[in-house]
Amino acid sequence: MAIDFAEFVRKNQQWFPDRTALVCEEQRWSYRDLWDSACRLANALSALGMSPQDRVATLSGNNGELVVQSVALAVGNFVRATLYTYNAAELNARLLEVIGAKALIVEAGHYEAIAPYLSLAPSLEHVIVYGADSAPEGTLNYSALLAQADAFDPHIRAAGSDVHVIRFSGGTTGFPKAMYHTVDAWLGYCNEHRWIAPPMTEEDRFLAVTHMAHLSLAYLWPTLATGGTVIVMPQFEPEKVLELIEREKVSFATMVPTMIQRIVDHPSAASYDLSTLRCVLYSGAPISETTLGRAINLFGDVLHQMYGQSEVGPVAMLRPDHHRVTAPDGTPRLRRSAGRATPSTILRIVDDNGNDLPIGQVGEVAAWSPGRVSGFWQDDKTFQERLLPDGSILTSDMGFLDADGFLFLADRRQDMIVSGGYNIWPAELENALSAHPAVAEACVVARPSTEWGETPHADVVLRPGHTVEPSELIEWTRDKVGPVKKVASVEFVAALPKSAAGKLLRREVKERFWSGHDTRVAGS
Repeated sequence: MAIDFAEFVRKNQQWFPDRTALVCEEQRWSYRDLWDSACRLANALSALGMSPQDRVATLSGNNGELVVQSVALAVGNFVRATLYTYNAAELNARLLEVIGAKALIVEAGHYEAIAPYLSLAPSLEHVIVYGADSAPEGTLNYSALLAQADAFDPHIRAAGSDVHVIRFSGGTTGFPKAMYHTVDAWLGYCNEHRWIAPPMTEEDRFLAVTHMAHLSLAYLWPTLATGGTVIVMPQFEPEKVLELIEREKVSFATMVPTMIQRIVDHPSAASYDLSTLRCVLYSGAPISETTLGRAINLFGDVLHQMYGQSEVGPVAMLRPDHHRVTAPDGTPRLRRSAGRATPSTILRIVDDNGNDLPIGQVGEVAAWSPGRVSGFWQDDKTFQERLLPDGSILTSDMGFLDADGFLFLADRRQDMIVSGGYNIWPAELENALSAHPAVAEACVVARPSTEWGETPHADVVLRPGHTVEPSELIEWTRDKVGPVKKVASVEFVAALPKSAAGKLLRREVKERFWSGHDTRVAGS
């Protein structure tokens, strides 16, 4: 008999039913409460005529009910598909169609936008709305469903080969892919974290700063499996994070670099007691060395950088001790690294033909891990095109390995700038710019050039109270990376476009140049 995700909570509600399982603002669920609600929802869905492995989509902001729904869908062996609130409503409806979703559980605040497009998903039989006193016409009321449903354990067992979750890619290179993980694959993903982060116990308290459909998934099930407490933040607020860590004695947290930067910039950050932290997992985007150094000083030696993708992960981890490794001149040597491959991961750097490249040579990152995606829903052709013969998946990230096995990322394959025959990686220039004391963030993209074909342009966000001339930043990059790779133009902006997962959306910056609409850039 194989273990499944429902079994984790089933055991814990027997062993310590009164222990707090879930916290969201003023609401608290014990393991007994969580199990009761999850069984009620699973039984309600079954009573509506749904069968194991039917797809159930969720659409909402961050809240405690998302955790209840995750457990409930595991109890009923339904397939959870996570829609993203930052997607256009029509796109989300089309994704429902792609996976043949039979039910949609949607937060009231997001129902009105998607309602006109639900006819695009003919497979959809049930729309369940929560977060409002009454459900809109033609939908079901979530609270009423749970109140009327039986709370008995349906004892439905999932096989390892059953699909556990469907996640959608960001769609940065086209229509989003529906990527599915089996029960065994997602167990593999969760278990791999045990090798590379502190072991969790029932005393641990995990703060989900990021959305439960994104990075916070990394520790949702490990926390529930060990009997710990999941604390969900509906909205990111730097001081609220600090308050929660101190008040709730948080030991684990997930963040993206922009969140870390805003926290360390907060004027009251040093006044909070953060001593209970054992692991702050950050991922999703590059982080400046300046911010990283300040974060280590604030949080302590608890920072773990995880590199991975929805398609494969975790791939590599930079542990706290790696953050402290120095070069002969005393400067940090590995903070620009994405870490070493996790113990069960096979990490390769390959050329365009899938052949391994030597140490230090840039190529495409290919990886296999126990948490590798099991397939693309109804699109096996595209999935197979991403695979190498050994089962490794091509990530579209470019990078190299050093002699000690540390991975250094160059950039996304499609973001490379070719200027005068030279290959320039935007991330290298972004790192150089972020090292300037006046720069908070930078985004580097290719800009058309009649002389060189294309040249590097930087959109820059300045730190509050700082000023600098574009020409100074251009010379700064000349000194850091050389005259061939330096940025050719700089524009100051209030903010950079990012996805809800904190990933930089270079495409949005790049579009205005290649469509010929920009006239406000200072050049060298």
